[in-house]
Amino acid sequence: MNSETVAPVVELVNVTRRYGKNYAVRDANLSIHPGEVVGLVGDNGAGKSTIVKMISGYIEPTSGTIKIQGAPVRFGSPRQARAAGIETVYQDLAIVDEMALWRNFFLGQELHRNVLGIRYLRVKEMARICDEHLAEVGLTSVESSHQTAATLSGGERQSLAISRAIHFDSQLLVLDEPVAALSVRETRRVLDAIGAAKANNLGVLYIDHNMDHVLPAADRIAIMHRGTISRVVHKGDLTVDELADAVAESGTAAADNGG
Repeated sequence: MNSETVAPVVELVNVTRRYGKNYAVRDANLSIHPGEVVGLVGDNGAGKSTIVKMISGYIEPTSGTIKIQGAPVRFGSPRQARAAGIETVYQDLAIVDEMALWRNFFLGQELHRNVLGIRYLRVKEMARICDEHLAEVGLTSVESSHQTAATLSGGERQSLAISRAIHFDSQLLVLDEPVAALSVRETRRVLDAIGAAKANNLGVLYIDHNMDHVLPAADRIAIMHRGTISRVVHKGDLTVDELADAVAESGTAAADNGG
């Protein structure tokens, strides 16, 4: 993991999101450094999705500060968050089945060339770049980037989205339960792609409720319950069972204190 003297890619400082009198997230503090994978775990309703939405620009914090590379930011839309280098990959990610892989890879960011004032797509170059990045994340089963996305499995789709984030110089990759409903083999494929993102110095926020998935991938793990980040542990501090117990204990402590 990078030295903590390096500015975090993303930092949450006392971030709160309130709906009326109800707190979805309360005084959350979390940092993610370049080349670091931070897991975010907790039961359903713990506040994980709200944190994802705030970082990704879908909603704004009620109070507190989100910093990118040490500078405070306020995102009014997902487009603004993406322009700042935050790429969010959801379980039901937006991949167009009928389009070729290279079209999905460059969707909205296509390469063009001008010939006598007419714009043409640089298809060969985009296909080559797509092929190279898919190989980098271990997606060697793909025969050609010209095949349609409908031919990909769930794990391969996630790998495509992660490789796209690496290519477009994202600062932070947010993964919202990326291996849900995937087989063991497909899960390993996605974890390998996360490793490639880390090797490319991206910060990664990995959200899941399955400790078996998070623990092998994460350098640090933040535990949430009822909107609060109650504890952050380092890789190797806890076993899978101990991590699950820590999540349960956080919930018990919050209940004992009135939630």
